[in-house]
Amino acid sequence: MHSSGNIITECNNSMKMDLDTIYLISGIYLVLAVILFIYLVFVQPAAYGKFLENSHSVAVNGKIAWFIQELPSLVLPVWFMFYNAPKVTKLPNIILMLLLIIHYIQRACIYPFLIRGGKPFPLGSFVFAVVFCTVNGYLQSYSILFYGDYGENGWKKPHFIFGVVAFAIGMGINVHSDHILRNLRKPGDTGYKIPKGGMFTYVSGANFFGEMLEWAGFALASWSVPALAFSVFTCCNIGPRAIHHHR
Repeated sequence: MHSSGNIITECNNSMKMDLDTIYLISGIYLVLAVILFIYLVFVQPAAYGKFLENSHSVAVNGKIAWFIQELPSLVLPVWFMFYNAPKVTKLPNIILMLLLIIHYIQRACIYPFLIRGGKPFPLGSFVFAVVFCTVNGYLQSYSILFYGDYGENGWKKPHFIFGVVAFAIGMGINVHSDHILRNLRKPGDTGYKIPKGGMFTYVSGANFFGEMLEWAGFALASWSVPALAFSVFTCCNIGPRAIHHHR
């Protein structure tokens, strides 16, 4: 019988990822981002929410879908924090991991259960989101805790500070904008309304803008290829949705 320590060691060895693999996955992100952007802008909007109308595909309950698909991006960073990863004692690495964890606590454990009404989520989009969040949660966590070399005072560097501040502002905008959107409808109201107030005063897709700013800040703070690729992918994924909402 293996001891728990041996089991964890074997698990660590089986989950190793070298830099070449990290860069390969990041490159795949960038290629997918370009393809996705072109498809979503010029062919068809992502078929969920208000753009799900007249769809007859198999669908998953919206709240359950958001919870399950975002959960891997929370579970994996938490797992790695207790995984004896080499950089887990370094302050800059811990801060970056906490940014991931805080975002996905809100996204997986709070946001889905505040949704009012909401349409079902297409099964195909749901499966893609689960796979992406699993791969991305692993990729970001591994690259930060195994390859992120910021030094003891890396958190004092300008790009790190500006990145963390941008992340915090972006998350604040995203959460506040979601709050505005949830409260657009009064009891008995149906249909969609134009949101006003907060960052919606300046941009029509404030919630999308906030999330894009978050991950741009994260990429700036982490100064890594995987984080940059994730930021670009996010912009190419929800940027077109912001365009369609604006129209």
